[in-house]
Amino acid sequence: MNWRVITLLLLIGLVLIFGISLIEPLGGSALEARTQFAAPPQDPSGFARAIEPWDWQFPRDHGAHPEFQTEWWYYTGVLATGEGRRFGFQFTVFRRAISPLEPGSDSEFRTRDIYMAHFTISDIAAGRFYHDQRYSRGGAGLAGAISSEQMARYRVWLEDWQVIADDDEATRQRISAASDDFALDLTLTQIKPPALQGDNGLSPKSEEVGNASYYYSLTRLVTGGTITVGARTFTVSGNTWMDHEFSTSALGDGAQGWDWFGLIFEDGRELMIGQIRQIDGGIEPAFGGLLVYPDGDTRYLNASDFTLSVTDTWRSPHTEADYPAGWEVEIMGDDGFRFSVAPLQADQELHGAGIQYWEGAVQVSGDVRGYGYAELTGYVDSMQNRF
Repeated sequence: MNWRVITLLLLIGLVLIFGISLIEPLGGSALEARTQFAAPPQDPSGFARAIEPWDWQFPRDHGAHPEFQTEWWYYTGVLATGEGRRFGFQFTVFRRAISPLEPGSDSEFRTRDIYMAHFTISDIAAGRFYHDQRYSRGGAGLAGAISSEQMARYRVWLEDWQVIADDDEATRQRISAASDDFALDLTLTQIKPPALQGDNGLSPKSEEVGNASYYYSLTRLVTGGTITVGARTFTVSGNTWMDHEFSTSALGDGAQGWDWFGLIFEDGRELMIGQIRQIDGGIEPAFGGLLVYPDGDTRYLNASDFTLSVTDTWRSPHTEADYPAGWEVEIMGDDGFRFSVAPLQADQELHGAGIQYWEGAVQVSGDVRGYGYAELTGYVDSMQNRF
């Protein structure tokens, strides 16, 4: 979605929950990332804010925007073998700046950015959910994102997990990542222009000025490659959704969490809808959605342009949180339609290391059919003061 769970948990899971010492090594001693009880200050002053319209230019804006405090690159897809065995995957890289200034040192280990990556695979046939995370400083080549000023091909990486463009325009990208017992190697081809979320890419999260992100999506990337689980490697194909957001902002004071959906329909359309849930049980009206047509044209959806009703729940055996596990959705308007959303498997919860949320592959049925991903946060703990 977008203002992704990890911006908060990423950096906040890393910086605020764990705390990372970014002091350059003294006297040639070994590099360390030391857990601290006191988190570094997260003062947003000095960073740019998402207030005015953005001058979008691609492929430049696929890269990093270091003048903003928080940024993420998010890929999800539902893929299948030729025999119909389905897999879901998530690959996300997050950047959090801890200072708006360049480090005052020539050491390659000094940095103003922390990076975190989440990598998951859902093996639907086996009912298995694999997940892993990494984090690192942005120095010494350990992690990074090719910025708009560097005039190089788009690349985002954390160690050997990476997304890299195969051409100068970044219309063909490759994702590669491997953990102990699961891996993927995928090629993604862009067939639609970037879809600008919100107001021409300015996506508000509350009524407060500046409490917004710059946000676009590549809603249908034709995908092929391999997925490995255990000792078996499968050739797969399908479609991938990509989100890229950058901002310096926070959720409103009354926010509890959010529900987000990125859905790819068989009829050539795609849909993003989301809602920010309030502690008092209400829904933040500032955030809505986007319907993307087969030719790439879009329709912005206000929060009042759709309804999202929970039809089922699932209790996590890991955190004992109760998550929604089925929805009925209605899109209003002359081109309105209704459909149901259901998880392809119940347990797709990322848990452990202080980061707990549900993000998984879903199936769509009704007036439209297809697949996609849902992200559900704030069901274990409130997101207040964490983003």
